[in-house]
Amino acid sequence: MKALPIIPIFVVFFSFFSCKSGNSYAPSTADSTKVDNYKTATDSVESPVSSSAAVVSKKDTERKFVRTADLKFKVKDVAKATYYIEDVVNRQGGFVTYTNLVSTIDNTSSTQVSEDSTLETTFYNVTNTMTIRVPNNKLDSTLKEIAKNIDYLDYRIIKADDVALQLLSNELTQKRVAKNEARVANAIDTKGKKLAETTTAEETLLSKQEASDNAKIANLSLQDQVSFSTITINIYQKQTLKRELICNNKSTKEYEPNFGIKVYQSLQFGWDMLETIIVSIVRLWGLILLALIAYLIYRKYGRKAKK
Repeated sequence: MKALPIIPIFVVFFSFFSCKSGNSYAPSTADSTKVDNYKTATDSVESPVSSSAAVVSKKDTERKFVRTADLKFKVKDVAKATYYIEDVVNRQGGFVTYTNLVSTIDNTSSTQVSEDSTLETTFYNVTNTMTIRVPNNKLDSTLKEIAKNIDYLDYRIIKADDVALQLLSNELTQKRVAKNEARVANAIDTKGKKLAETTTAEETLLSKQEASDNAKIANLSLQDQVSFSTITINIYQKQTLKRELICNNKSTKEYEPNFGIKVYQSLQFGWDMLETIIVSIVRLWGLILLALIAYLIYRKYGRKAKK
């Protein structure tokens, strides 16, 4: 008998040991493809709501952008998604300005299950409309966090409006009105003598002050919108149903079953009674057997004794 070559045996043994230990495993081409597909699927969840319009860049030092986002998407559970979004907003340093969680009933059906009970089935939809504010530099990261709840995206709209010129216009208006206001006030103090002229000048001064205040408030509003982005979210979930067994408070007479149901219930009641009698007889089989044996003994020996 020939001896087996030593080298092939060593190779087989080393290969078996490597497979057992698992230290020399290298991903196959198919495994690498699965990993790439998984990364692509994961990235696709976040990418639909992300946009360069939501990212703060170097251009923000030269321009002033008011960023807004409008989203509508489907989630698995509206209530849980709402709590998650509110938590994300808090962690990002923002705040919720509006939330309207609503359950809307589509239709209701009732099925009588007995004379005094009815099964009520309610189909309803749960939706929520939210308005949130987050710091301008946290808009993109907030949208990516919110995207983790998306089951189906209806739409997303992101805007970045440059309001630098509007801010400049309001500042120039303030300065211009302030100069004119000072001149009118000086004229009232130095030249205003007659009551009618003074009253007219005072009204003009008041109008100038109002215009200055409006320009200042408009600038403050724009600066607030620049600092904090506004996100409007509409979320909904799959139609849900709820079943509840309720008691009929009305007279049961109007809910009495028809003749066919009564006949069926009577037959069923009679069959149940027959089953009960048969089961009772079977349970007493021992006593019946003893009685039968006693009867047979009496019939055989009792009559002989009488004779």
